[in-house]
Amino acid sequence: MRNQPKYNFFKNTSYALRGLVDLIKTERSFQIELVITILLLPVIFFIDVSITNKVLMFISLMGMLIAEAINSAIERVVDLVTLDHHIMAGRAKDVGSSVVFLSITVFVTTWGIVLVDMIKG
Repeated sequence: MRNQPKYNFFKNTSYALRGLVDLIKTERSFQIELVITILLLPVIFFIDVSITNKVLMFISLMGMLIAEAINSAIERVVDLVTLDHHIMAGRAKDVGSSVVFLSITVFVTTWGIVLVDMIKG
């Protein structure tokens, strides 16, 4: 049995927001991707594509932020365990980076296909 307090929506939401604020304040990659997201969100609303394509564009954009958050969490846990160079620590960080790389690939591919289709259409 886990030693865990009862679920509290408001406390858990405050923890999530505290983590988000920390990401925004301390993680340069997250800051860059957040700026990209803020700049591209209005594009989703103003371009003339189907609602399905708009949803796909939104999901791919948010996926990039989610992946960066996951990567930051992995890096922090690894750094908590050891600051020494260890092959497994490096591999864990590399996997976290690959999550970000894959999410950016999905984002670029999704937006590219939708925008090219829109221009041709």
